[in-house]
Amino acid sequence: MRNDVRTLREAAGLSQGALGTALGVSRQTINSIETGKYDPSLPLAIAIARHFATTVEEIFHVDA
Repeated sequence: MRNDVRTLREAAGLSQGALGTALGVSRQTINSIETGKYDPSLPLAIAIARHFATTVEEIFHVDA
């Protein structure tokens, strides 16, 4: 699943560690989400969307 987490994080001027802290997860988790190695749980995906004031559908894109 593709996502725009890195783009949103960089636009907000956040490091992976800072975003992880804000969301209660590790920097490694953020890195894995950004690189597509890990699909976040629904609660984490919602938390990411809320953090960036957008929707889950705007951030995460299912590859067809």
